[in-house]
Amino acid sequence: MSSIKIECILPENCRCGESPVWVEASNSLLFVDIPAKKICQWDSLTKQVQRVTVATKLVLPFNCYAPVSSVALRQSGGYVATIGTKFCALNWEEQSVIVLATVDNDKKNNRFNDGKVDPAGRYFAGTMAEETAPAVLERHQGALYSLFPDHHVKKYFDQVDISNGLDWSLDHKTFYYIDSLSYSVDAFDYDLQTGQISNRRSVYKLEKEEQIPDGMCIDAEGKLWVACYNGGRVIRLDPVTGKRLQTVKLPVDKTTSCCFGGKDYSEMYVTCARDGMDPEGLLRQPEAGGIFKITGLGVKGIAPYSYAG
Repeated sequence: MSSIKIECILPENCRCGESPVWVEASNSLLFVDIPAKKICQWDSLTKQVQRVTVATKLVLPFNCYAPVSSVALRQSGGYVATIGTKFCALNWEEQSVIVLATVDNDKKNNRFNDGKVDPAGRYFAGTMAEETAPAVLERHQGALYSLFPDHHVKKYFDQVDISNGLDWSLDHKTFYYIDSLSYSVDAFDYDLQTGQISNRRSVYKLEKEEQIPDGMCIDAEGKLWVACYNGGRVIRLDPVTGKRLQTVKLPVDKTTSCCFGGKDYSEMYVTCARDGMDPEGLLRQPEAGGIFKITGLGVKGIAPYSYAG
């Protein structure tokens, strides 16, 4: 295996960076800063960053801002995003947002968290109660949903604490999912044609030093990579054997999510957070909130799917 190199490619100072997605067409990385209500796009060639702060009367009344928690590609152009408790379409050039659907109408303190598009073009995303401090919140308020290409929403289950990482096996027969405060990576049988999930089971329980499982992605060998919040690492798991295969430690504690990108999807990009850190912690970890690139992992990822609606 080649030697692993970890570098902070963008000192963005994200309060809570999340949802990294590689945009092959523009050689760029999309990501969000949830509490800053921003969607960002970093161009890997020019190293320039475009930032869009999401504020529109269509999202919330009175031109309020809402947390933007995930972003994904859209087949017809532009992007889709989860903003507050709404699935939205985003026109990047015009910086305009159109609401496609709303969830959790009865839970005014809820917001979406992580989201990702499945191999059939549905946009899966889950909700949670708004935190009073990082990982401190009213329990069991969230649910998992998907937005189908015809814009109807399916609710899968509720009683979720912090809906987080999600991805699908290479044969599209298994859905992997993280509810962070269960400290578990779970699997479901998955029906690609209908989007149905069933037979939930745990495939990996996190060790104490790994802390809280957050965002997740799959590699081209069918192994899962999980960012460990407060654990300062990403871990590679075999979901079949339930074994941890590799640990890559980063120079920041609050690692939040990961994706593959770059040429041939051979680079890993990792987001992190700085909210909840005291001044001393920020002095010790000046790159907290930055975007990191890991090379030399010896494994590639797969391209992200695009929303079909």
